[in-house]
Amino acid sequence: MRQEFHRYRLESQRGLIGMLQLGSAAGLLAGLKYPWMGRSAAVGLALMMLSAVVVRIKIRDTLLQTMPAFAYMTLNTYLTWKGF
Repeated sequence: MRQEFHRYRLESQRGLIGMLQLGSAAGLLAGLKYPWMGRSAAVGLALMMLSAVVVRIKIRDTLLQTMPAFAYMTLNTYLTWKGF
């Protein structure tokens, strides 16, 4: 993973991104009891994955390499509008 963050030119942000992802995952689980929290977490993850898609386009990754971030962005956008 360190090599990937170096490739993305985000090595200084690795800890922050990891904490945001863990917090958002906890928020999605909490959304099972508190829907507003799940929606908030889904919005945060959708924005994070949008950023990931932009970074992958910027560093000229292939479509196949970009698809997981796009799929997670789509899933979290769906959770924001229809889930919980």
